[in-house]
Parts: sequence; C-alpha cells; structure tokens
Amino acid sequence: MKKIIISVLAATTVIIGFSFFTTKKSQKEITKIERVEKLLSQMTLEEKVGQMAQVTLDVITEGDNEFSSYEPLKLSDELVNKAILEYHVGSVLNTANNRARSTEKWHEVVSQLQEVATTQTRLKIPVIYGIDAIHGTTYTAGATLFPQEIAQAATFNRELVRRGAEICAYETRASAIPWTFSPVLDMGRDPRFPRIWEGFGEDVYLTSEMGVQMIKGYEGEDNDISNPLHVASCLKHFLGYSVPLSGKDRTPAFIPEIELRERHIPAFKAALDAGAHTVMINSGLINGTPVHANYDILTKLLKEELGFDGVAVTDWADIDNLYTRDKVAATPKEAVKIAINAGIDMAMIPYSFDFCEDLVELVHEGEVPMSRIDDAVRRILNLKHQLGLFDTPVTHYKDYDKFGSKEFETAAYNAAAEAITLLKNQEATLPLKKGAKLLVTGPNANSMRSLNGGWSYSWQGEKVEEFAAQYNTILEAIQNFNGKKNVTHVAGVSYVETGKYWEETTDIPAAVQAAEKVDYIVLCLGENSYTEKPGDLHDLKISQNQIDLALALVKTDKPVILVLNEGRPRLIKNFAKDMNAIVQTYLPGNFGGDALADILFGKVNPSGKLPYTYPMYANTLVTYDHKPSEEQDKMEGMYDYESDFAVQFPFGYGLSYTTFEYSDLTVSSTSLSATDELTISVKVTNTGKVTGKEVVQLYISDLVASISPDMKRLRGFEKINLKAGESKTVRFTITGSDIAFVTSDLQWTVEKGDFAINIGGQSDKFEITETKKFGQSGQML
Repeated sequence: MKKIIISVLAATTVIIGFSFFTTKKSQKEITKIERVEKLLSQMTLEEKVGQMAQVTLDVITEGDNEFSSYEPLKLSDELVNKAILEYHVGSVLNTANNRARSTEKWHEVVSQLQEVATTQTRLKIPVIYGIDAIHGTTYTAGATLFPQEIAQAATFNRELVRRGAEICAYETRASAIPWTFSPVLDMGRDPRFPRIWEGFGEDVYLTSEMGVQMIKGYEGEDNDISNPLHVASCLKHFLGYSVPLSGKDRTPAFIPEIELRERHIPAFKAALDAGAHTVMINSGLINGTPVHANYDILTKLLKEELGFDGVAVTDWADIDNLYTRDKVAATPKEAVKIAINAGIDMAMIPYSFDFCEDLVELVHEGEVPMSRIDDAVRRILNLKHQLGLFDTPVTHYKDYDKFGSKEFETAAYNAAAEAITLLKNQEATLPLKKGAKLLVTGPNANSMRSLNGGWSYSWQGEKVEEFAAQYNTILEAIQNFNGKKNVTHVAGVSYVETGKYWEETTDIPAAVQAAEKVDYIVLCLGENSYTEKPGDLHDLKISQNQIDLALALVKTDKPVILVLNEGRPRLIKNFAKDMNAIVQTYLPGNFGGDALADILFGKVNPSGKLPYTYPMYANTLVTYDHKPSEEQDKMEGMYDYESDFAVQFPFGYGLSYTTFEYSDLTVSSTSLSATDELTISVKVTNTGKVTGKEVVQLYISDLVASISPDMKRLRGFEKINLKAGESKTVRFTITGSDIAFVTSDLQWTVEKGDFAINIGGQSDKFEITETKKFGQSGQML
C-alpha cells in the first residue's frame, strides 16, 4: 500500500471536506478557537498525552480486575482518580460487564466522571464519553432499537434512515453520552465478512446516500453538536476494512488503488462533506500494512487530501496489535510511536496506561514531535468544545421525556416494515388469510436475539432476551395476529448457549409431525447473533441442520414460507426452489416480528429491496456492478464452464403484493458535455389492486471505457407510494461527475462516448461529447 499510495497522494493539491477552521469564522467559533489555543498553551506534556487516551469503563469501576466490574455497578474513586488525575485521561468508552444500563445509571456514571474532570483537575477539561450506538442506543435499557444498517439500506428510504439516527442521538444524549461510534460505511461486498450487516450493503451510491442521512440525523442539518439533541458521529472503519481476502474479520485485505478510490473512499468522503466530526480507523491491514500504521492513509489521504480536521480514533487495542498481532513493531512503545506518527489522535487503550507513559517518553526522546501531539490534542479539545462539554458536561435523562416513547417505537416499526423484502411468492402464496392453520418452526422463530443481532444490549447480543422480553418474537407476533389456537410451534432446530457462544440442537421429526395438521409452514431460518471474530465462517451455506429441516418439511407437501433472519446472505440453493414464498427480514430489530406478521397477512405491503447480491454458490460471490468478463458465458461461441453470473437474487430485487408498470422514459438531451445537466424521467403506474411502495432505481452503463466498465451502476433511487391505479413521474438529474470512474491515472474521469440508461426495464441512451477529469477526490479540475 505504501508504495502505491505515496506516488499518488504526494501530487494531491485539492483540499476538500468540512473544516472547523473556516475562512469566515463566527465570533462564537473564534472564541472557541481562542479557548482551545489558550488551554493548549497551558497544558503539560502529560496532560496533553492524557487527552489522547481512552479507557473502557471496567478499568475505573469496583471489581476484581480491569476486565470486569461488580454488580451493582459502582465507580471506584481510587481508579477514577488514577485515570483522570494521575494520567489525565480525556475519554471513556463502552459499558461495564458487557451489558446495558438504565438512563439513571448512565447519568450517575458520567456525572461522577465529569465532576472529577471539571472540578478536581488543574485545567477543568471535561472527559468525552463514547459508545457503540449503532442501531439505536445499544447499551441503554429501554432504548428504541431500530433495524441494523443492512436492513435500513433495504428500505431505500432516506427519510427513515435519517429519522432513526435522530432518535438514536436523542436517546444517546438522554443517556448522558454525546458521542456515537456510527455510522458504519464499510462496503458490504463480500457476504462472508461477519460485519456485513453493520453496513449499508455492496453499492457505493446507496452507502454514500444512507451515510449522509445518518450524519444529518446524528448531528443535525447544520452539524451543531452542542445542541443537546445531537451527538458527534464517528465514521468507521476507515478504510477498506470489510473486504479481507479470507472474508474473516481483521485479516489482510489486498486492494488496488483504483478499487480503493472508486469503491471505498466515496462513502467516507460524502460523510466528511456532510460534516462528520470523528473517524474510527480500520483494524486490519491493506496490502501488508496495518492501517493504524499507515501515514499515507491516515495523514496524506484522510487529513490532507480529504481535509479532515476532526478526531481520528483507534479501534479496540489496535495500537497494541501492531506489536502483538501484526509484528510491525518490536515493542509496545514502538507501536505507539508508529501509530501516533501515522496520524492517530486518540487511542482506545483500553485497559493499560502504558500508552501514556510510552508516549511521554517518546516525545522526550524526540521520536514523536510535539507538533504531532499538539495537533492531536487540538482536535480533541475542538471536539469537546463543539459538543458544548465545557459549558454542559452532562445532559440529564429527565429532560428527554420522549425516551422509549410510542412515537419512537412507531418509527422503528416503520423502518422494519419497509426493510423486509419479499423474494419469492409462488402462485400468490402470500398474503395469508387470517385464521389459517400455521406451523411456525425453525431456530429463529421465537428469538428476540436473532431479530436484533449483535451490538444489542451487549456486544454479541447474547443478553437480548433479558432486556427485550416486552417485544414480540416472530412466533409471538404471528400468534397475536392470527390467534394462538391457529398457530403451532415446534422449533425443529434450536440455538443453545455454550462456551463457544451457541450451537444448534435438533428435533426435526417433531416438526414434521406437527406439519400434518396445518395449512402452511412458516419456516424461520438464519443465524443467531454475532459480530466481529465470533462471526467468522468456514462455510457460507446455511447450517446443515437447517438445510435438513427445510428438506424434511418440503416432503410434507404443505406450502412452506421461508422467513430468513440473518446478518448476511447464507446460501440456500439446496431448498430455495422448493419454497412457496421467501421473505428476507435481515436483522429488523425489536419490532421486526410485528412488521413481519403484518406483511405475512397483508396488513402491510412489502417494499424492501436487496442491498446486496444474494449468492447462489460459494464461488459466485460477485457484486452486481461487476465487469463484463464475469459473464463470458453470454459471449458467442463460448462453452459453458459454469462461468455464468449465477445468483439466487440480484441486487435491488424485491417483490410486492401489487404490480408496477414503467413507461415513458425520456431524457432531456441525447448529447451533452461532461458538465451539462441531464434530466431523466420515467412514469410509474401501480397496475395492481392495492396501495404499494416502489423503489425506482436508475442504472447507467458506460458502454466503452479505457478501463473495462462495470456492467451497470446505481446512480439514483427514489421510493414512492402509489395507490391502485395511480401514476407518478419520477425525475433524476445527473452530470458527468455522477457517472465518472477512476482511470489508470487515479483521477475521477468521465470519458466521451455512449451511455445506456435502465429504469424498471425501460432503456435509452445518451452521449457525452468530451472527456473531463475531476481529480482524485472528485473535485472539478
């Protein structure tokens, strides 16, 4: 990576993105800058280094050791004083004992920390508390949990995504916490990766659009994070984290520079342009270099080229990993030197204070320049000022009367209802008639844990049942809608907790026997909750136990409705063809069961669309925006060596209980320059009998290019609601920069030539009459 990046980033002259130091500063901003500079001039080296340190909550609580806490949770005066008064620690993260806390407890904890920091330290600098609030306020009991990001992407509804982030910000502030480690902007281009569900799927445009909506929701339209309804967002994981060669978490990725710029930078750039205040760094390696050690990515790319003036924070213990795991540092102290000089501003230590001692020594020894320390601390102090922590170090839960409200729950339900995706509906099996006799079976049928996934009340989501008992599982929601007497439940396959998180047990004959007396089988398959390394896979196929259950139930000759509840697309080729209907719920959150039941019985018309390509085979893990050479079977004269682009379901696919007809595709011009605007319009009509929502998707194909072009790319989408018989005209406006790609000179470029448009089966063409370059970051040259 170093050899590639240095050559291309050294020539960069364009600085883009949001900047705290704008040319036109308000008096309020000037005052903050002056306060920061005054503080910085007064700080000792030890105080500065402390601001760069972040410890986990267990380190400063009463307990047997720094890895766990006693219950009920209580801060240790001795350990808090050690962290804040002795080591001058400026940030705390995470929960204790890996479990959610009440708003009252959070207020107590954060208040005590701020009391020490703002009254007992020499310079009265508040701490900043950060939390992984990624689909709602993860670690607060009673908070509103939304669908995970992959499901939010399936809504193709910008407004729903933004509203979810607004509510998460509100409830995180109600928990006295001003900083969320979200959104995840990693590209979900490999379904093997255990964190694909934390992001918005495989498409660059969709991820960029949804990421911007989350930033607006968290930080507000004007990014005023001092507003007590807003929080600072944190983009993660910069950069290229989600495409390791093995598909396993925190293992090496090999990413050509063109791919890095075209697929992985754009979503982060869009979020930075939207004003995001902080960035978390990729825990893995790119082309052999750990990203936490990569000056060219952290400083040259992120801070200089992309103009990022916020805080770059490590992921969990990742400076230590340079020594313990990656072997690019001979000692822990050398690891600190490498990471800080590369551009890290704040370190998730998270347990040991050795980082502070090592960094102080490194500065005294001349191995880390004071200018690098001052730069990092200035960014951290700016963030604290921007959050208003110097004026209001703690927000109070009593000021947030909408916490966990019906209004917020309705928003979470709506997101789940629009995410759930109908993938197959043979002979109109769905919707079901109320009163039908049903067997609800499968390991995911009666589990809140599997509906929510990881980062739900605990890291792996294993404590969900303890905190989410008041919500409805799939089984309970179906019983509520259809009547308990009409619903039989036999699991067939069950998840059982073990020392290795969980495993499956089976009683398939019992499920087969129960199927004899019902009209339909609702088969709920998928995954239990996981994230990060515990989610690594050797086999992308759905488990053999679940395959066996599905095949056994098919033999009963009863109609089978497959409900998928999974964080990534597990292979279902063995039995998908035998299913009468297939519904993908993803990880829909606490209201996923209710939303699914309403869809199964027709109260809600499904409108979700796949945000990834659902693979059919283990060796067809190809995204929709692939190169023509992935489809050589279509070439005349070629033999069929199983080289076709064989997928279970394509990106952007999803059925409805109504039908939509596209017509009258028009373009404002068939020939235009690279800077002209092109308006594309299409008429969409609901030709069915019920109201439905449709995602209108604009795809554009570059027909000939200097680098083999993608078969097609999503360049726009709008979700519309149409009553039966109603029509609407949808318009998209694009320019050359919207259809540019990265050429061999690493510049975003639109080349003259022909382009094809496709919207809902309607097609047309237009011509670009000139070649135009837009620079490495897409800025007009």
